Amino acid sequence: MTGDQTLQVIAAVMMLTLVGSSLLSRRLALGQVARMIAGWLLIFAAVLVGYSYRFELNAVVQRVAGDLLGERGQTVGDTLRVPMAPDGHFWVRARINGHEQRFLIDSGATTTALSARTADAADLDVDRGGFPVLINTANGTVEAQRTRIERLTMGPIVAKDMAAVVSPAFGDMNVLGMNFLSSLESWRVEGRTLILEPHKPRA
Repeated sequence: MTGDQTLQVIAAVMMLTLVGSSLLSRRLALGQVARMIAGWLLIFAAVLVGYSYRFELNAVVQRVAGDLLGERGQTVGDTLRVPMAPDGHFWVRARINGHEQRFLIDSGATTTALSARTADAADLDVDRGGFPVLINTANGTVEAQRTRIERLTMGPIVAKDMAAVVSPAFGDMNVLGMNFLSSLESWRVEGRTLILEPHKPRA
């Protein structure tokens, strides 16, 4: 049993003890006490399960939120149209080597940046032994390692062999920077919509 699991069990036992003591002090009927204890057990079980699967549940929540907020964009012909989110930014769902993740599209970022968790999930080869890259962020300068994305897809857009940087300092943030936008045929903002056009195959 891990440390987190031990703490969860101890917390659950303490809460049940407090609840049981409170119920007994009220001198309720045995059947009513049993029903109330069963209800509290179900609540504690749901909380423990939710905590244990918090990362999986977060991924589901992000996927549903992405669908509701239009983060998968709308494909019109060969063009991907991404609506502006309520926070004023453009977010999109993209796949790196088949692994889906949420990205901020930021024309102010020079290079595509990935969280360490995203890089691990996509099984990217990160150059951890080379000289780090210094990246200026809102929280100051951080060190990052270089990697290359073999294949990134979203809607009709496919980017191959794209440079990126990885750092734990990015937290859960993933950013598609100018090196991605520059690989497109064109990109522009019309009103509250970001329009991405991939290179068209030559006849």
